[in-house]
Amino acid sequence: MVRTSLIPLGTALLATCAVALGGCRVGGSPSAGAGGRLAVVAAENTWGSLVAQIAGTKADVASIITNPAVDPHDYEPTPADARRFATADYVVVNGIGYDAWARKLLAANPERGRVVLDVGDLVGVHAGGNPHQWYSPASVHAFVARVARDLGRLDPAHAAYYEQQRDTLEHTRLRAYDDTIASIRDRFRGVAIGASESIVVPIVPALGVRLATPVPFLDAISEGNDPSASDKRTADRQITGRQIAVFVFNPQNSTPDVQRLVDAARTERIPVVRMTETLTPRGATFEAWQTRQLVALRDALATAVHR
Repeated sequence: MVRTSLIPLGTALLATCAVALGGCRVGGSPSAGAGGRLAVVAAENTWGSLVAQIAGTKADVASIITNPAVDPHDYEPTPADARRFATADYVVVNGIGYDAWARKLLAANPERGRVVLDVGDLVGVHAGGNPHQWYSPASVHAFVARVARDLGRLDPAHAAYYEQQRDTLEHTRLRAYDDTIASIRDRFRGVAIGASESIVVPIVPALGVRLATPVPFLDAISEGNDPSASDKRTADRQITGRQIAVFVFNPQNSTPDVQRLVDAARTERIPVVRMTETLTPRGATFEAWQTRQLVALRDALATAVHR
């Protein structure tokens, strides 16, 4: 989903915040974490899981949104969230209009000594672009490299440790994720799939599959708008005519139009694969969550293609 949340923040909550998107200090010393460790906050656990694995034992990492039932666009931050942002050495936000509430917390009270990583800025995707960059393998790997570098600059005494953690994450923990993507690309290049919204778009090029659902339909659902009648008919026809092998469904953004497509796909015995916006189940690591979904997609494609 890419709806921009317009969350009203009370005066007291705004006064509690003390972070800014600009004015980042590099090379400072850890100050807020327990025992002198860096205090790190991620707006969403999609990124926070990766940060925590790079930080290891040298930083305290907290993610604000961790509940799979919570819509990140419409999240309303609490005073406790504001305090976390205000005392953090390092803050990660998704950007791209996805977590406007986090930007409001960050802008409430500028603090020169804080480093903020905006993922959209990092990967060159700005407002109006697809915010679901944790579904882009290229963005994920760029993020991992940047976080290790940032933590090392904030905490030079442990820079080598963060680089070792990054290396382990890149070459060991993310190996099954990368290998599953490669196996889908090798086996199912050009196979047509459908989707309920634009969450799947960033990973499609890496998978090599063809996304058949009209882009305006995907964007409309993602933005909370009603798709055009023409795009609805096209999406319906692709299912009833069995023009797609698999239908990818985000259960965190289910509308009557989407549910109709899911039901129709199941009626036509087209496999439906779930891809969510937050780590599922709660407490999963990024790589376990993503690999499980990708394996489900690979298995569904195998079933459909060899039926």
